[in-house]
Amino acid sequence: MRIGIDIDGVLTDMEQWQLDYGSKVLFKQYNKQIVNGNGYDLEEIFNIEEKLDDDFWKEFLYEYATKEPARKFANEVIDKLKQEGIEIYIITARFSTDKNDEDGKKMRNIVINWLKEYNIFYDKIIFSGEDKLDICLKNNIDLMIEDKANNINTISEKIPVICFDARYNQECKGNNIYRCYSWYDIYAKIKDIKK
Repeated sequence: MRIGIDIDGVLTDMEQWQLDYGSKVLFKQYNKQIVNGNGYDLEEIFNIEEKLDDDFWKEFLYEYATKEPARKFANEVIDKLKQEGIEIYIITARFSTDKNDEDGKKMRNIVINWLKEYNIFYDKIIFSGEDKLDICLKNNIDLMIEDKANNINTISEKIPVICFDARYNQECKGNNIYRCYSWYDIYAKIKDIKK
C-alpha cells in the first residue's frame, strides 16, 4: 500500500496557526478581525484583499515553515505504518516549493529539514502544484491524507481520502472520504480501510 500525506493542515495545524498569527498581526496592523472562522485562507478568514494575504505570508511564511511543530504522534504513526510495509509519500503544495527558483529551493530545503527535525519518515517527497489528483494517479497512491476541500473532493473521485478535520472542510463528505481528528485516529481508519 502507498499512502500520500500532505504537510500543511495534516502534519501541522495550519488552521490554528493562521487564526492565532492572523488575528494578532492583522488586528494590530490593520484593525482586521476574524469574520469567518471557517475560512480556508486569510482572505476568507479576515475578509481581506489577496495582496494583504500575500504580504502577510511574505513576512511570516518562513516563521511558520520553520517553527510550527508537527502534530502530536504524526511521526509515531508514520513509523508504525512503515513497519507494516506501507510506502509513505509526502505530497505538498506548500508555497513556491514547485518553483525552480531561489525561493523554491529555499522552501524545499526548509521542508526537508523540518521533516528531519520532527523525525517524519518518508520514502519519497513530491513538491506539487495545488491540484494533487494527477500526482496521486501518476505515483499509484492508494490513499491520500489531506485537509484542503478541493483536493479532498477531487481525489476522492478516484481513490480514498482521509480528511483531516478542520472547520474549512466540513462540507467534504462521500463514500471515499474518511474524516479523522488525530494521527492515531488516522491509524485506526487506515486499518479499517485496508480490511
